[in-house]
Amino acid sequence: MTLDEVNAAASALHLTALGGFHEDGKTTILLGPLEPGFWPFVTDHPDFKGDDPLDNWSSAVISTLADNLNAQAVFPFGGPPFHPFIAWALRSGEVWTSPVGLLVHKDAGLLVSYRGALVFDCEIPLPAPATSPCDSCTDKPCLTACPVSALSPSGYDVVSCKAHMDVDETCRVACRVRMSCPVSQSYHRDPAQTAFHMEAFHPS
Repeated sequence: MTLDEVNAAASALHLTALGGFHEDGKTTILLGPLEPGFWPFVTDHPDFKGDDPLDNWSSAVISTLADNLNAQAVFPFGGPPFHPFIAWALRSGEVWTSPVGLLVHKDAGLLVSYRGALVFDCEIPLPAPATSPCDSCTDKPCLTACPVSALSPSGYDVVSCKAHMDVDETCRVACRVRMSCPVSQSYHRDPAQTAFHMEAFHPS
């Protein structure tokens, strides 16, 4: 099994590897949206249904993908207990902690998200670690994008964030901080998907 083979199988589901790591002779590969086109594909899928349609879709298709690739499927939802996806991401060599504390991915920027992971009982060769895009970002717009400074190097003021969302329609459908990242802007995520996640975070 190679990473290219994993990505070829995942791409049929509009998923792609967003990093991976080795541990105890096993390989864990983190899966996230393959853009552009992820959201129209997912929302048109028969498993996108129920109270948690995106999680239901993820569970169904990634479990089938795991069976086809002789791997184990694990997910960031469904707990407790929960799998440590944030820690796994930081081990992958493709994700770092941004200046505002959010995870930033080399390709997805501050819009990085994980739908699941595949655990293989073998070591699959992985790319060399990348370099954080924040290292070459001179303006660092994420530090000043939030109207109420809810996201900052000192932490995340969730109460202020949600209170401002109640009066700011722009923040209700897309986080200004996440969207300010130059890498996020080149990721081509469907605005409807961003609005879906914002609604899940703070229902109207």
